[in-house]
Amino acid sequence: MIDNEEIKRAEEQYSASSIQVLEGLEAVRKRPSMYIGDIGERGLHHLVYEVVDNCIDEAMAGFCSDVEVTILEDNSVRVKDNGRGIPTGMHEKEGRSALEVVLTVLHAGGKFDKSSYKVSGGLHGVGVSCVNALSDLLIAEIHREGKIFVQKYSKGKPLGDVEVVGEASDTGTTITFHPDATIFQQTIVYKYDTLANRLRELAFLNKGIRITLTDLREQVEEFVTDANGDSKATGRMVFRHDEFHSDEGLKQFIEYLDAGASQLIPEPICVNSDKIIPIDIALSYNTGYSEKIYSYVNNIHTIEGGTHLQGFKMGLSRTLKNYADKAGLLAKFKGELSPEDFREGLTAVISVKVAEPQFEGQTKTKLGNSEVTAAVSQATGAAVDIYLEEHPREAKLIIEKIVLAATARAAARKAREMVQRKTVMTGAGMPGKLADCSERDPEKCELFLVEGDSAGGTAKQGRDRRVQAILPLRGKILNVEKAAGDRAFESQEVRNIYTALGVTVAQEDETGEKHMDLSKLRYHKVIIMTDADVDGSHIACLILTFFFRYMFDLIKNGYVYLATPPLYLVKKGKEEVYCWTDGQREEATQRLGRGSDKGVTVQRYKGLGEMSDQQLWDTTMNPDTRLLRQITIENAAQAERTFSMLMGDDVPPRRQFIEENAHYANIDA
Repeated sequence: MIDNEEIKRAEEQYSASSIQVLEGLEAVRKRPSMYIGDIGERGLHHLVYEVVDNCIDEAMAGFCSDVEVTILEDNSVRVKDNGRGIPTGMHEKEGRSALEVVLTVLHAGGKFDKSSYKVSGGLHGVGVSCVNALSDLLIAEIHREGKIFVQKYSKGKPLGDVEVVGEASDTGTTITFHPDATIFQQTIVYKYDTLANRLRELAFLNKGIRITLTDLREQVEEFVTDANGDSKATGRMVFRHDEFHSDEGLKQFIEYLDAGASQLIPEPICVNSDKIIPIDIALSYNTGYSEKIYSYVNNIHTIEGGTHLQGFKMGLSRTLKNYADKAGLLAKFKGELSPEDFREGLTAVISVKVAEPQFEGQTKTKLGNSEVTAAVSQATGAAVDIYLEEHPREAKLIIEKIVLAATARAAARKAREMVQRKTVMTGAGMPGKLADCSERDPEKCELFLVEGDSAGGTAKQGRDRRVQAILPLRGKILNVEKAAGDRAFESQEVRNIYTALGVTVAQEDETGEKHMDLSKLRYHKVIIMTDADVDGSHIACLILTFFFRYMFDLIKNGYVYLATPPLYLVKKGKEEVYCWTDGQREEATQRLGRGSDKGVTVQRYKGLGEMSDQQLWDTTMNPDTRLLRQITIENAAQAERTFSMLMGDDVPPRRQFIEENAHYANIDA
């Protein structure tokens, strides 16, 4: 309780001198999450994207063709381009070098001058200055006007003036920076694959540009692909390196995304228009059941869609319906077509360039420019109409798939209604195998999806009954990647998951986006707990595939987790150590054995059922000691491709993936 004296003292101390004005980049260092999203792994990688986006803007303006990204030994990152080079002359208003202004002043840059950049990904002029503010060392090297200019910074402040250190026969900008560990306290270690996914995406979105990524931190075994498409090791060790380049842009992006799918039409349909705004679209149909559409504005992934996505859907469904009616392909079909029927098995990438984009939505990645809808709808309709007229055989295949989708949708609707009738929302009971918890606050409740009745029984005994619920799943659930929607909802295990969670099946809104009503979600932690072996990993992958396809909102909102049971129990006498990796096992063996393995026993856990309820609680379920991995989607396009490749019908891409990645995997004997 605060007394009156404390209140009086606080009032006296609160004066004009209490108001702080943060100068320069101090605001960025004070509140970094406001500028880069967070200060975890995502924000760390965002620093690289900000610098690369400047290079891409140069390429979009026609002045850059090559971008080199290098991860250095100390986790510094070097980004080099062959653009015009950041101007280094004196800035009249600021009275200092334009380079220093760009790197130290928020909202400073060429993006606001439309004579320099007609469109750009970095819209707010805060990108590279934020990187500077959040780096303990940044070195800018500019090749321009026949000279090499260099300036160094630390935590956003220049360590000296711009210096001329030599002559240059080329032009370009090189930014080398090391993230500040006092800001990024979780990690400053860059993940190669995370960077590679974004750079690959940028290469597809900007055809003709060449982007390379090199990792100088460690060497890996070199693999080459022969004429038959087989990947083989050369026996040489090299620095990990990739080159991303696309001459055909989105057409090749579609082929990359659909690598694991069986194609319905031989070539993607391409849409290109520059009448009102630059529009670039590629789309294709496969024999699967999933809809995969990715939309971009000025290279920014608009994960919430927007007016460009709405225009695409309108133009596609209208044109296909008109063609089917005109060609008489719906004469025998007695049902009704829904907009979603036109998108089953569809893979599409939509990229538009907007001079003044207006973003809205929760994550500010939903395009709101109303003029874009009609432009994209018209461009899509015109290009698809021409394709259908010129390819009658493929047109018939597409329409037949649409009719099958409509028929399956009717069956799926009946199955969904059965699921809905059995949810708690309509007053029905819980699945018989669910051992519920007593707490009713969803934020405090956890649901463990457990593999099999045996492990489920152990988990029920070991759990905290107040906040932890257990739902055993029988064997391997249906692979929804290979099954139509009606089959998915006929699965008893799938119905049990819906019923236990208390959620409805995702429904389309007025914009064609599918969303779940999470208002009555009963648990805010949905934890997949399977055996620590190959079968357990497969079951976890099947469950994740189901969540990705049918309950994506759970993943997007951070409700889905993977439990991590230990692989080993190392014992000597009364001393016990649980280990999750081979390295931990070796370290524990040496420590307990005082330098040898004499008298030390190692138990390998093949399944959860081998543990006692107390062991399962101590290692995997106790919030104080367990290791949970939250499932997030940093790159939806890459996630789509991986799910399609690993869980779909097409074998060769899956085989190549396994061959290239098998040396990273630990396979149980």
